[in-house]
Amino acid sequence: MKIAFDAKRIYQNRTGLGNYSRTLVSSLSYYFPENEYYLYAPKLTDLFNSSAFGNMETKIPKGFPANFFKSLWRSSWIKKDLTKDHIDIFHGLSHEIPFGIEHTSIKSVVTIHDLIFERYPDQYNPIDIKIYRSKFLNACKSSNIIIAISEQTKKDIIEFYNIEESKIKVCYQSCDTSFYKEVSNEDKNAIRLKYALPEKYFLYVGSVIERKNLLSICKAMKVLSDNSTLPLVVIGSGKEYLQTVKDFISKNNLQNKIIFLSEKMNNGRPIPFSDFPSIYQSAEAMIYPSIFEGFGIPILESLASRIPVITSNISCMPEVGGDAAIYVDPYNPEEIAYAMSKVISNNNDDLIEKGSVQADKFTNEICAHAVMDVYLNLMNDY
Repeated sequence: MKIAFDAKRIYQNRTGLGNYSRTLVSSLSYYFPENEYYLYAPKLTDLFNSSAFGNMETKIPKGFPANFFKSLWRSSWIKKDLTKDHIDIFHGLSHEIPFGIEHTSIKSVVTIHDLIFERYPDQYNPIDIKIYRSKFLNACKSSNIIIAISEQTKKDIIEFYNIEESKIKVCYQSCDTSFYKEVSNEDKNAIRLKYALPEKYFLYVGSVIERKNLLSICKAMKVLSDNSTLPLVVIGSGKEYLQTVKDFISKNNLQNKIIFLSEKMNNGRPIPFSDFPSIYQSAEAMIYPSIFEGFGIPILESLASRIPVITSNISCMPEVGGDAAIYVDPYNPEEIAYAMSKVISNNNDDLIEKGSVQADKFTNEICAHAVMDVYLNLMNDY
């Protein structure tokens, strides 16, 4: 098969959708080398090297007007290139497919990660909501198959867009294999020195936005406020909500207990992805009481890293954590604080072993096979 991908996120997003896209196309290329894979990207960066794969090729817009109006090329004009390259399946990796692709002979798949903007519209710009809705709804209606990355996202697609259930396949995502590999003490010590990390700490990874609920962790830290409480290391950026969190920290004298790592040690620049496994595996636990997620990748990364996870008992978090996480009411700082205190006072070997077993359900190979099954069934059905 000739399988094409919308590769914008592969080359332009360092986290989230970019990690999902890079991991998936790499895994498909590795486990199914008999196919040809084409990455259609508006522009190239050093985030990915397709030439490292013998069965993969990157395509960029060529000639005027495509190379000048790259967004139009990606959203519509790309169909001409896909047809010219005799593509069998086009996979939109992040909520979009080219407008009008259903009028070509090319079969299409779209991955929908979440519909959070539909569920929490007050947290988005109204203009952005209209743009997202137009793109997402077109992709859901026009594609042959929709991949949802969780049962929660599948339910939302049905609820908000009235899509028939049979059109939606749940294919969980995987995380980078580096999280599954045990980091040496030497490497962990080097990272600890590089970022001046505490000897022991709790970890939060994610955007500092209202839905991610960092403020509730800070309130839990206040409940625990004494000299024995472990500090919280935060990796993530934000704007208005970040200032709200900082105001709470300042008002409650928690400055020495909550460390914004990027700001403190990296001059606001992103932490290199290669440093994450060491940072994870040096933590006592991941604290992730998000209100709502499409998947919640830090949960999986933490389970693979063999550290305890405290996360929410709602949305898709139990899908990822299974029986290997500690679940809390994300709206209850006292409950979060209690879970944090139990983690540092208990032996967590049993929980960590369960986490390792749970993480093995989401390996690159398993996730790649699930997506390939979608492709093969699509080719057989049409």
